[in-house]
Amino acid sequence: MPSMPPLILGSTSRYRRELLARLRLPFDVAAPAVDETPQPGELPADLAMRLALAKGREVAARHPDAVVIGADQVCDLDGEPIGKPGTHARAVDQLTRLSGRTAVFQTALAVLRPATGFERALLAPVRVQFRVLSAAEIEHYLRLEQPYDCAGSAKCETLGIALLKAIHSDDPTALVGLPLIRTAALLREAGIDPLQPAP
Repeated sequence: MPSMPPLILGSTSRYRRELLARLRLPFDVAAPAVDETPQPGELPADLAMRLALAKGREVAARHPDAVVIGADQVCDLDGEPIGKPGTHARAVDQLTRLSGRTAVFQTALAVLRPATGFERALLAPVRVQFRVLSAAEIEHYLRLEQPYDCAGSAKCETLGIALLKAIHSDDPTALVGLPLIRTAALLREAGIDPLQPAP
């Protein structure tokens, strides 16, 4: 029986690391060296897909015997990409713009196994309806959560859930950054089954 290839998460996101750990597979983490600057006129879904593949390919080039996961997420507000705010002021601006509106969080996933030529990428879009938010609510949330490393400043797994009216998704962890239903499916295709014991 062939041994299971090493699994590498090509992401520095602690949220993705925590999510992948739920599958109870041994894995390592590698930081992808990828420029995340959007290209002129690039749509959010295209940006997320391009970056997920670029991250996966960059890490796979350094680990050709591994199965590599690349991922990216871009908040899509009427076709405009809304990235990680980085600062308090930008987070205030993002949430003010998102207040009372619906955005699509374009979560992209890529799984690669260079040794077999396997490479697949797909999207797990999540429609998120934001409540009408007051300036005081936004300020209180940001002071407590400081979600400056989250696309669109919305950290739904903690207090950020109170910003929202509804979440529409067929893959419940996609909004946090790694759609685990799709991840498990692509890992099975690549030769790693979370429900099969390692040989």
